[in-house]
Amino acid sequence: MEEWQYQMQNQVNSIEKLEQIINLTAKEIEAINNTKTKWGTTPYFAQLMDKDNPNCPIRKQVIPSLQEKQNRYGIKNYLIYKENRSNEENRPDTIARQYKDRIAFTVMNICANYCRHCFRKELVVDESLQLRFDIDEGLGWIREHSEIRDVLITGGDPLLLTDDKIEYLIAKLREIPHIQMIRFGSRVPIVLPQRITKGLLKVLGGFHRVPIWLNTQCNHAKEITEFTARAVYDLLSCGVNVGNQAVLLKGINDDPKSFKDLHQKLLTVRIRPYYVFYCEPAPGIDHFRTPVEKGAELIRDTLRGHTTGLAQPMYVVATNIGKIPLMPDYYIQEKNPENYILKNYQGCLTNLPNIPE
Repeated sequence: MEEWQYQMQNQVNSIEKLEQIINLTAKEIEAINNTKTKWGTTPYFAQLMDKDNPNCPIRKQVIPSLQEKQNRYGIKNYLIYKENRSNEENRPDTIARQYKDRIAFTVMNICANYCRHCFRKELVVDESLQLRFDIDEGLGWIREHSEIRDVLITGGDPLLLTDDKIEYLIAKLREIPHIQMIRFGSRVPIVLPQRITKGLLKVLGGFHRVPIWLNTQCNHAKEITEFTARAVYDLLSCGVNVGNQAVLLKGINDDPKSFKDLHQKLLTVRIRPYYVFYCEPAPGIDHFRTPVEKGAELIRDTLRGHTTGLAQPMYVVATNIGKIPLMPDYYIQEKNPENYILKNYQGCLTNLPNIPE
């Protein structure tokens, strides 16, 4: 048995296992005892939790909360709405679509860490939405739709499939003439870096006309360890680019220091910040949401001009009609027939000529 398989077979998913690692509060115990949802994480990720701090950013992503019972803003049947599963297009359960030329290929509902803020909560955590994960049916649909050029393999966490199944998926997608890119959405570089084995690297690696990209999700600098650094280096060395898609989470990364530390530390382990997502209106996660403007303000006040441009992600919200940028134009102060007046991060002004069409 490989180490990552041991981690999955010994998930920390009970009060008894948690109490060997941290000192649980009465509220945490009550929330766990009163949840019917799936929860848990790997022993590796659990060890990163603060032993005595219930506000630890990792604890808050792992341990159920009584606040999950509240749902003022969440949309009922959110995943059906978000992934356009009730429209007139006849698609297999595995295919989610918001764009003409790319789709999300949902291949499983198992995760290494059951994030409490998951937008696919109904499928992965609550398990109130049941989908049929027929991979061959999904491949057949993709093969018949020549407008699809880009496939995101997602779940659950698709890298928890066996090496053989991942190799099969990649090979079959690469046989389809119109597929130009394969992407994986996976938290394993963060919550289970042991999964990046020599066998998996062999499956993912190598030069090919259809490249593989991987976007992970890291929400706090505390999640980044030397194990993640090595896993990402190995992925890059075999030809797989790695980006980060953070979620803006109240009480976890919505303060200036945590936000800046996260994006600077990502670069130290070769992960390129790609997106910061506004926390979606899935049910039962109201307590994680900030005002919409918060992400743009954090980028403006903690990253722009304060650190390298490589550390600056795009702030977006994912919707049923695609991702929508949420960055206001803070920098153009005035426009006249002759000039634009621009302001930098220090409040200094400069001019730029207004070039006519």
